[in-house]
Amino acid sequence: MLSSTGPHFTSGLDTAVFGSTIESSDHPETLEKINRQRGAKLYDTIKYMQQTFSCLENWRVPVLAAIQGGAIGGGVDLITACDLRYMTADGYLSIFEINIGMTADVGTFPRITKLIPEGIATELAYTGRRMLAAEAKALGLVNAVYPDQETMLKEVMGIATEIAAKAPLAVYGSKRIINYARDHSTADSLDYIGIWNASMLQSAEINEAMTAAGEERQPDFVDLPTTRLKMGTDVID
Repeated sequence: MLSSTGPHFTSGLDTAVFGSTIESSDHPETLEKINRQRGAKLYDTIKYMQQTFSCLENWRVPVLAAIQGGAIGGGVDLITACDLRYMTADGYLSIFEINIGMTADVGTFPRITKLIPEGIATELAYTGRRMLAAEAKALGLVNAVYPDQETMLKEVMGIATEIAAKAPLAVYGSKRIINYARDHSTADSLDYIGIWNASMLQSAEINEAMTAAGEERQPDFVDLPTTRLKMGTDVID
């Protein structure tokens, strides 16, 4: 579960990061080379920043965002990469980049257009207006709205606990298939889930779930095995 302690969930990207990537020189020849490299360097920076959110989407376990106050700019990139989203009644989101002369580039557009109607996403992108929690809930962008942060954290932690009680292998598979189906045809997704279950379905986990339910006890599922997944130049356990 991702949550924040401040009045806002996130105020977005520190725009100073762009200034830190700008090099300069007193030598005209060196400066000319720097200027020619600038676009490629910024592209590399953006790709790196995109991966900081894509890793949440690609992670094997569900990620729940508990949003109070504003999810602004990069905060929208962050929450749309999560699996489930919850808000306080005073919460809102804003694709704020347009207000500072930028095009949102870290993941908002390819994700939010699959979560809400394209026309609404376009309006948010062009105007930078705030989408309040009630509207986000009505459009299905957030799963639930709570009166205050304390209530939200308690309820969302309860949802996380409920998910954690399920078979990890089954939850992992569900996330993979849901993400795959979002970007592929029904026929391709059906084939993918067939291949997935043919290789990953464990009858022992099914038997344990059914036996535990009959005996009215907590099931003893196996954990996900340790993996090492390369993300750019980083290796994540």
